[in-house]
Amino acid sequence: MAQVSPTKSKLIETKRALALAREGYVLLDKKRNVLIRELMKLIDKARDVQSRTEALFKEAYEALMEANLYFGIENVQEIGLGVEEFRSLEIRLRSVMGVEVPEVGNVEPKFSPAYGYAMTNAKLDVARKKFMEVLALSAKLAEVETGVYRLAIEIKRTQRRVNSLEYVLIPRYQETVKFIESYLEETERDDFFRMKRLKSRRES
Repeated sequence: MAQVSPTKSKLIETKRALALAREGYVLLDKKRNVLIRELMKLIDKARDVQSRTEALFKEAYEALMEANLYFGIENVQEIGLGVEEFRSLEIRLRSVMGVEVPEVGNVEPKFSPAYGYAMTNAKLDVARKKFMEVLALSAKLAEVETGVYRLAIEIKRTQRRVNSLEYVLIPRYQETVKFIESYLEETERDDFFRMKRLKSRRES
């Protein structure tokens, strides 16, 4: 307070800064609440997708084990080399209160024949189909987990700003306003009594 200039112009400036800080606090608090709600939805979604992915992985590996037992591991590996890799992944970004959250398009690899049917049977088809489904769910899981990570970082950043306004800036501005108003009131009282004494001296 010793560094504060207790003038009317400084009082107006500080009150304006206090009003802006309060407005900023309200906006950031709303932003934080929206982000937290979105984060909670994504966390629930992540749990669901992760659970489904784990169950599907188990089914896919069981189907692969059956194919390995039937055809032999080396034959299955050789057949696998002929399967085309999935390279087409569409990623869009949506904004949640300024935070860019990814959205992965539907992953639907084409089940085109990559091996002859004469030397294979349905066991291999089942294994391949299951792993294609795992691929689609893995892409969705990556989308959700990335969204959770980005939102969590922004919530932490926003929380720091909210705390700074609530516990540092706003109280500091309030104290400054209180100090200047008190100083100006005291100065006005002193001026009033001084003028009163001068007037009484003149009259006497």
